Amino acid sequence: MVSVFGSLLFVLLMLPTPAAADDALTGSARVVDGDTIEIDGVRLRLQGLHAPERDEPGGAAATRFMVRLLDRQKVSCAPTGERSYDRLIAICSLDGGRDIAAELVAAGLGRDCARYSKGRYGPLETADGKRLPLPPYCER
Repeated sequence: MVSVFGSLLFVLLMLPTPAAADDALTGSARVVDGDTIEIDGVRLRLQGLHAPERDEPGGAAATRFMVRLLDRQKVSCAPTGERSYDRLIAICSLDGGRDIAAELVAAGLGRDCARYSKGRYGPLETADGKRLPLPPYCER
């Protein structure tokens, strides 16, 4: 009985586990849309950013911008411990520390979701970006 339990425990310990809140994820990223990326099969929603969905006005442009921005770049994400649907919430940056969400907001393709960012991206919003609708859940 002990050897069966020991074998089972060994197998369970060897199984891959999903990224936890304190596990930084680093690597090349696949763009899902303007505010969601994937690294090593883990979907990450950029914390404090609202970008239009692909099928909404501005969504295709936001997605294209992200694809160009992240092309062949090393991306580092620090999960916050929160989840949104099937995604970990994370603050992600390019090599050198450039905040990815800040880049999208500064390009006028995303908005500061102040409820979650604490206003971190507000000063970066452009006139074009402010024309994008902001969902009610982003308001403080």
